[in-house]
Amino acid sequence: MEHRVLGGTGISVSEYALGTMMFGAMGNTDHDESVRMIHAALDAGIDFVDTADVYSGGESEVIVGKALRGRRDDVVLATKFGLPMDKGRGASPRWIRRAVEDSLRRLGTDYLDLYQLHRPDPATDIDETLGALSDLVRAGKVRAIGGSFFAPEEIVEAQWTAERRGHHRFRTEQPPYSILTRGIEARVLPTAQRYGMGVLTFGPLNSGWLSGRADPTAGHRNAGLGAKMFDLEQPGVRAKAEAVEQLRRLAQEAGLPLAHLAIAFVQAHPAVTSVLIGPRRPEQLADLLAGADVRLTDDILDRIDEIVPPGIDVHAGDFYIDPTPAIQDKKLRRRAS
Repeated sequence: MEHRVLGGTGISVSEYALGTMMFGAMGNTDHDESVRMIHAALDAGIDFVDTADVYSGGESEVIVGKALRGRRDDVVLATKFGLPMDKGRGASPRWIRRAVEDSLRRLGTDYLDLYQLHRPDPATDIDETLGALSDLVRAGKVRAIGGSFFAPEEIVEAQWTAERRGHHRFRTEQPPYSILTRGIEARVLPTAQRYGMGVLTFGPLNSGWLSGRADPTAGHRNAGLGAKMFDLEQPGVRAKAEAVEQLRRLAQEAGLPLAHLAIAFVQAHPAVTSVLIGPRRPEQLADLLAGADVRLTDDILDRIDEIVPPGIDVHAGDFYIDPTPAIQDKKLRRRAS
Protein backbone atom coordinates (compact mmCIF):
# COMPACT_ATOMS: atom_id res chain seq x y z
CA MET A 1 0.00 0.00 0.00
CA GLU A 2 1.57 3.28 -1.11
CA HIS A 3 1.51 6.34 1.15
CA ARG A 4 1.10 10.03 0.46
CA VAL A 5 1.34 13.16 2.60
CA LEU A 6 -2.05 14.58 3.55
CA GLY A 7 -1.91 18.14 2.29
CA GLY A 8 0.49 20.28 4.26
CA THR A 9 -0.07 18.40 7.51
CA GLY A 10 3.08 16.29 7.38
CA ILE A 11 0.84 13.29 8.12
CA SER A 12 1.54 10.28 5.89
CA VAL A 13 -1.55 8.23 4.95
CA SER A 14 -2.26 5.14 2.90
CA GLU A 15 -3.69 5.66 -0.58
CA TYR A 16 -6.75 3.67 0.50
CA ALA A 17 -8.67 4.93 3.51
CA LEU A 18 -11.25 2.83 5.31
CA GLY A 19 -14.64 4.52 5.43
CA THR A 20 -16.87 3.21 8.19
CA MET A 21 -20.33 4.52 7.29
CA MET A 22 -21.50 0.93 6.77
CA PHE A 23 -20.59 -0.16 10.30
CA GLY A 24 -23.60 -0.08 12.62
CA ALA A 25 -27.33 0.23 12.01
CA MET A 26 -26.80 1.82 8.56
CA GLY A 27 -25.08 -1.33 7.31
CA ASN A 28 -23.38 -4.14 9.24
CA THR A 29 -24.96 -4.46 12.68
CA ASP A 30 -22.50 -7.15 13.82
CA HIS A 31 -19.96 -5.25 15.93
CA ASP A 32 -17.52 -8.14 16.21
CA GLU A 33 -17.47 -8.69 12.44
CA SER A 34 -17.04 -4.96 11.85
CA VAL A 35 -14.09 -4.89 14.26
CA ARG A 36 -12.51 -7.83 12.44
CA MET A 37 -12.93 -5.99 9.15
CA ILE A 38 -11.15 -2.93 10.53
CA HIS A 39 -8.32 -5.13 11.77
CA ALA A 40 -8.10 -6.83 8.36
CA ALA A 41 -7.82 -3.43 6.68
CA LEU A 42 -5.06 -2.37 9.08
CA ASP A 43 -3.20 -5.64 8.57
CA ALA A 44 -3.39 -5.07 4.79
CA GLY A 45 -1.61 -1.71 5.12
CA ILE A 46 -4.45 0.78 5.47
CA ASP A 47 -3.60 3.21 8.25
CA PHE A 48 -6.22 5.90 7.57
CA VAL A 49 -9.70 5.39 9.08
CA ASP A 50 -12.57 7.83 8.52
CA THR A 51 -15.89 7.95 10.35
CA ALA A 52 -18.49 10.54 11.44
CA ASP A 53 -20.61 11.23 14.47
CA VAL A 54 -23.80 10.93 12.39
CA TYR A 55 -23.05 7.44 11.07
CA SER A 56 -25.65 5.22 12.75
CA GLY A 57 -26.11 7.89 15.40
CA GLY A 58 -22.59 7.48 16.79
CA GLU A 59 -22.54 3.67 16.60
CA SER A 60 -19.86 3.67 13.90
CA GLU A 61 -17.54 5.72 16.11
CA VAL A 62 -18.11 3.25 18.95
CA ILE A 63 -17.18 0.32 16.69
CA VAL A 64 -14.07 2.11 15.43
CA GLY A 65 -13.08 2.87 19.03
CA LYS A 66 -13.35 -0.81 19.92
CA ALA A 67 -11.24 -1.82 16.94
CA LEU A 68 -8.46 0.68 17.68
CA ARG A 69 -7.88 -0.30 21.29
CA GLY A 70 -4.17 -1.01 21.53
CA ARG A 71 -3.60 0.19 17.95
CA ARG A 72 -4.58 3.87 18.16
CA ASP A 73 -1.07 5.26 17.65
CA ASP A 74 -0.65 3.27 14.43
CA VAL A 75 -3.70 4.85 12.78
CA VAL A 76 -4.55 8.24 11.29
CA LEU A 77 -8.06 8.71 12.68
CA ALA A 78 -10.54 11.09 11.10
CA THR A 79 -14.12 11.89 12.01
CA LYS A 80 -16.69 14.48 10.98
CA PHE A 81 -19.29 16.70 12.62
CA GLY A 82 -22.06 19.07 11.57
CA LEU A 83 -24.94 16.94 10.29
CA PRO A 84 -28.00 16.55 12.55
CA MET A 85 -27.52 14.52 15.71
CA ASP A 86 -30.09 13.93 18.44
CA LYS A 87 -29.26 17.14 20.30
CA GLY A 88 -27.84 19.52 17.73
CA ARG A 89 -26.11 20.17 14.44
CA GLY A 90 -24.07 22.71 12.49
CA ALA A 91 -20.73 24.43 12.89
CA SER A 92 -21.30 26.91 15.70
CA PRO A 93 -18.58 27.08 18.39
CA ARG A 94 -21.03 25.82 21.01
CA TRP A 95 -21.93 22.73 19.02
CA ILE A 96 -18.33 22.06 17.97
CA ARG A 97 -17.22 21.98 21.61
CA ARG A 98 -19.91 19.45 22.43
CA ALA A 99 -19.56 17.38 19.27
CA VAL A 100 -15.82 16.87 19.62
CA GLU A 101 -16.09 15.70 23.22
CA ASP A 102 -18.84 13.25 22.26
CA SER A 103 -16.74 11.86 19.39
CA LEU A 104 -13.62 11.54 21.53
CA ARG A 105 -15.62 9.62 24.14
CA ARG A 106 -17.18 7.24 21.62
CA LEU A 107 -13.85 6.66 19.87
CA GLY A 108 -12.02 6.09 23.15
CA THR A 109 -9.21 8.51 22.36
CA ASP A 110 -7.99 11.87 23.60
CA TYR A 111 -7.13 13.32 20.18
CA LEU A 112 -8.20 13.23 16.53
CA ASP A 113 -5.77 13.35 13.63
CA LEU A 114 -8.32 15.01 11.36
CA TYR A 115 -11.60 16.72 12.32
CA GLN A 116 -13.85 17.61 9.39
CA LEU A 117 -16.94 19.76 8.92
CA HIS A 118 -19.32 17.31 7.25
CA ARG A 119 -21.11 19.96 5.20
CA PRO A 120 -20.84 23.78 5.01
CA ASP A 121 -23.11 25.50 7.53
CA PRO A 122 -24.75 28.58 5.95
CA ALA A 123 -26.13 29.62 9.35
CA THR A 124 -22.67 30.09 10.90
CA ASP A 125 -19.95 32.52 9.84
CA ILE A 126 -16.91 30.52 8.76
CA ASP A 127 -14.81 32.82 10.98
CA GLU A 128 -16.67 31.48 14.03
CA THR A 129 -16.22 27.89 12.90
CA LEU A 130 -12.51 28.21 12.18
CA GLY A 131 -11.95 30.01 15.46
CA ALA A 132 -13.52 27.18 17.44
CA LEU A 133 -11.65 24.52 15.49
CA SER A 134 -8.37 26.38 15.97
CA ASP A 135 -8.97 26.28 19.72
CA LEU A 136 -9.20 22.50 19.47
CA VAL A 137 -5.88 22.34 17.61
CA ARG A 138 -4.20 24.53 20.21
CA ALA A 139 -5.65 22.38 22.98
CA GLY A 140 -4.14 19.26 21.42
CA LYS A 141 -7.49 17.59 20.81
CA VAL A 142 -7.18 17.83 17.03
CA ARG A 143 -4.09 17.68 14.81
CA ALA A 144 -5.63 19.04 11.59
CA ILE A 145 -9.00 20.29 10.33
CA GLY A 146 -10.83 19.91 7.05
CA GLY A 147 -14.10 20.22 5.19
CA SER A 148 -16.36 17.98 3.16
CA PHE A 149 -18.59 18.71 0.16
CA PHE A 150 -17.39 22.33 -0.04
CA ALA A 151 -17.96 24.24 -3.25
CA PRO A 152 -14.82 25.88 -4.70
CA GLU A 153 -15.89 29.35 -3.59
CA GLU A 154 -16.47 28.02 -0.07
CA ILE A 155 -12.98 26.51 -0.04
CA VAL A 156 -11.53 29.89 -1.05
CA GLU A 157 -13.58 31.77 1.55
CA ALA A 158 -12.40 29.43 4.30
CA GLN A 159 -8.76 29.76 3.25
CA TRP A 160 -8.90 33.55 3.07
CA THR A 161 -10.71 33.82 6.39
CA ALA A 162 -8.10 31.65 8.09
CA GLU A 163 -5.27 33.77 6.70
CA ARG A 164 -6.85 37.11 7.58
CA ARG A 165 -8.06 36.12 11.04
CA GLY A 166 -5.03 34.09 12.08
CA HIS A 167 -6.88 30.77 12.34
CA HIS A 168 -5.71 27.30 11.53
CA ARG A 169 -6.88 26.55 8.01
CA PHE A 170 -8.66 23.63 6.43
CA ARG A 171 -5.95 21.25 5.28
CA THR A 172 -8.23 18.74 3.58
CA GLU A 173 -11.38 18.43 1.51
CA GLN A 174 -13.58 15.32 1.26
CA PRO A 175 -15.70 15.35 -1.94
CA PRO A 176 -17.57 12.63 -3.85
CA TYR A 177 -15.64 11.40 -6.87
CA SER A 178 -16.09 8.52 -9.29
CA ILE A 179 -16.12 7.85 -13.02
CA LEU A 180 -19.84 8.71 -12.95
CA THR A 181 -19.46 11.85 -10.80
CA ARG A 182 -16.62 13.88 -12.29
CA GLY A 183 -17.97 17.38 -11.67
CA ILE A 184 -15.32 18.19 -9.07
CA GLU A 185 -12.59 17.93 -11.71
CA ALA A 186 -13.55 21.32 -13.10
CA ARG A 187 -13.10 23.55 -10.04
CA VAL A 188 -13.06 21.73 -6.70
CA LEU A 189 -9.93 19.65 -7.29
CA PRO A 190 -7.93 22.49 -8.93
CA THR A 191 -8.89 24.80 -6.04
CA ALA A 192 -7.79 22.25 -3.47
CA GLN A 193 -4.50 21.82 -5.31
CA ARG A 194 -3.99 25.59 -5.43
CA TYR A 195 -4.15 25.73 -1.62
CA GLY A 196 -2.06 22.61 -1.07
CA MET A 197 -4.94 20.69 0.46
CA GLY A 198 -5.12 16.95 0.83
CA VAL A 199 -8.14 15.37 -0.87
CA LEU A 200 -9.91 12.37 0.62
CA THR A 201 -12.56 11.22 -1.86
CA PHE A 202 -15.63 9.11 -1.16
CA GLY A 203 -18.03 7.11 -3.33
CA PRO A 204 -15.60 5.62 -5.91
CA LEU A 205 -18.14 2.87 -6.67
CA ASN A 206 -21.05 5.33 -6.82
CA SER A 207 -23.13 3.47 -4.21
CA GLY A 208 -22.68 0.15 -5.99
CA TRP A 209 -23.14 1.21 -9.61
CA LEU A 210 -19.46 0.48 -10.28
CA SER A 211 -19.16 -2.53 -7.99
CA GLY A 212 -19.56 -5.02 -10.82
CA ARG A 213 -22.90 -6.38 -9.62
CA ALA A 214 -25.06 -7.82 -12.40
CA ASP A 215 -27.91 -5.48 -11.37
CA PRO A 216 -26.56 -2.35 -9.67
CA THR A 217 -30.12 -1.09 -9.05
CA ALA A 218 -30.71 -3.94 -6.57
CA GLY A 219 -29.26 -3.62 -3.11
CA HIS A 220 -29.68 -2.27 0.40
CA ARG A 221 -29.05 1.34 -0.68
CA ASN A 222 -31.96 1.36 -3.14
CA ALA A 223 -34.28 2.84 -0.52
CA GLY A 224 -34.92 6.02 1.42
CA LEU A 225 -32.67 8.94 0.61
CA GLY A 226 -30.68 6.92 -1.90
CA ALA A 227 -33.66 5.76 -4.00
CA LYS A 228 -33.31 8.58 -6.53
CA MET A 229 -29.87 7.23 -7.47
CA PHE A 230 -31.46 4.03 -8.83
CA ASP A 231 -34.75 5.14 -10.40
CA LEU A 232 -34.46 4.16 -14.06
CA GLU A 233 -37.43 6.40 -14.88
CA GLN A 234 -35.06 9.34 -14.54
CA PRO A 235 -33.03 10.17 -17.69
CA GLY A 236 -29.83 10.70 -15.70
CA VAL A 237 -30.09 7.25 -14.13
CA ARG A 238 -30.70 5.63 -17.52
CA ALA A 239 -27.63 7.43 -18.86
CA LYS A 240 -25.68 6.12 -15.91
CA ALA A 241 -26.81 2.55 -16.60
CA GLU A 242 -25.67 2.89 -20.22
CA ALA A 243 -22.28 4.23 -19.14
CA VAL A 244 -21.84 1.37 -16.68
CA GLU A 245 -22.38 -1.19 -19.45
CA GLN A 246 -19.68 0.46 -21.54
CA LEU A 247 -17.34 0.60 -18.54
CA ARG A 248 -18.05 -3.05 -17.79
CA ARG A 249 -16.90 -3.99 -21.30
CA LEU A 250 -13.81 -1.81 -20.97
CA ALA A 251 -12.90 -3.47 -17.66
CA GLN A 252 -13.28 -6.90 -19.25
CA GLU A 253 -10.98 -5.90 -22.11
CA ALA A 254 -8.44 -4.63 -19.58
CA GLY A 255 -8.67 -7.85 -17.57
CA LEU A 256 -9.87 -6.03 -14.47
CA PRO A 257 -12.89 -6.23 -12.18
CA LEU A 258 -15.04 -3.14 -12.69
CA ALA A 259 -14.56 -2.09 -9.06
CA HIS A 260 -10.77 -2.12 -9.45
CA LEU A 261 -11.02 -0.04 -12.62
CA ALA A 262 -13.27 2.45 -10.83
CA ILE A 263 -11.02 2.94 -7.82
CA ALA A 264 -7.84 3.08 -9.91
CA PHE A 265 -9.47 5.84 -11.96
CA VAL A 266 -9.93 7.97 -8.83
CA GLN A 267 -6.37 7.27 -7.70
CA ALA A 268 -5.04 8.48 -11.03
CA HIS A 269 -5.98 12.12 -10.41
CA PRO A 270 -2.93 14.01 -9.03
CA ALA A 271 -5.09 15.97 -6.58
CA VAL A 272 -6.34 12.86 -4.78
CA THR A 273 -4.43 11.86 -1.67
CA SER A 274 -6.50 8.90 -0.51
CA VAL A 275 -9.61 7.06 -1.71
CA LEU A 276 -12.25 6.05 0.82
CA ILE A 277 -13.52 2.51 0.42
CA GLY A 278 -16.67 1.68 2.39
CA PRO A 279 -17.29 -2.08 2.54
CA ARG A 280 -20.20 -3.56 4.48
CA ARG A 281 -19.11 -7.20 4.47
CA PRO A 282 -15.70 -8.97 4.78
CA GLU A 283 -15.85 -10.34 1.22
CA GLN A 284 -16.38 -6.82 -0.12
CA LEU A 285 -13.32 -5.60 1.77
CA ALA A 286 -11.21 -8.48 0.45
CA ASP A 287 -12.31 -7.76 -3.14
CA LEU A 288 -11.42 -4.07 -2.84
CA LEU A 289 -8.05 -4.69 -1.18
CA ALA A 290 -7.09 -7.00 -4.05
CA GLY A 291 -7.07 -4.00 -6.39
CA ALA A 292 -4.75 -1.78 -4.37
CA ASP A 293 -1.88 -2.11 -6.84
CA VAL A 294 -3.91 -1.52 -10.03
CA ARG A 295 -2.73 1.40 -12.17
CA LEU A 296 -4.48 2.47 -15.37
CA THR A 297 -2.68 3.22 -18.62
CA ASP A 298 -3.25 6.45 -20.51
CA ASP A 299 -5.10 4.46 -23.16
CA ILE A 300 -7.64 3.16 -20.63
CA LEU A 301 -8.04 6.60 -19.06
CA ASP A 302 -8.64 8.07 -22.53
CA ARG A 303 -11.36 5.52 -23.18
CA ILE A 304 -12.99 6.33 -19.85
CA ASP A 305 -12.99 9.99 -20.93
CA GLU A 306 -14.86 8.97 -24.08
CA ILE A 307 -17.55 7.20 -22.04
CA VAL A 308 -17.90 9.90 -19.36
CA PRO A 309 -16.32 13.24 -20.36
CA PRO A 310 -14.14 15.02 -17.79
CA GLY A 311 -15.96 17.35 -15.42
CA ILE A 312 -19.37 15.73 -15.95
CA ASP A 313 -21.79 14.31 -13.36
CA VAL A 314 -23.85 11.79 -15.32
CA HIS A 315 -26.78 12.04 -12.90
CA ALA A 316 -27.12 15.24 -10.87
CA GLY A 317 -29.37 13.49 -8.33
CA ASP A 318 -26.63 11.21 -7.04
CA PHE A 319 -26.00 13.20 -3.89
CA TYR A 320 -28.08 12.61 -0.78
CA ILE A 321 -27.60 16.21 0.35
CA ASP A 322 -27.83 18.78 -2.41
CA PRO A 323 -24.71 20.98 -2.59
CA THR A 324 -26.68 23.94 -3.97
CA PRO A 325 -29.31 24.93 -1.37
CA ALA A 326 -29.50 28.45 -2.83
CA ILE A 327 -31.05 26.90 -5.93
CA GLN A 328 -33.04 24.04 -4.45
CA ASP A 329 -34.67 25.95 -1.56
CA LYS A 330 -37.35 28.25 -3.01
CA LYS A 331 -37.33 30.42 0.12
CA LEU A 332 -33.76 31.41 -0.66
CA ARG A 333 -34.74 32.61 -4.16
CA ARG A 334 -37.89 34.57 -3.35
CA ARG A 335 -38.53 37.59 -1.17
CA ALA A 336 -41.17 37.00 1.45
CA SER A 337 -44.49 38.52 0.40
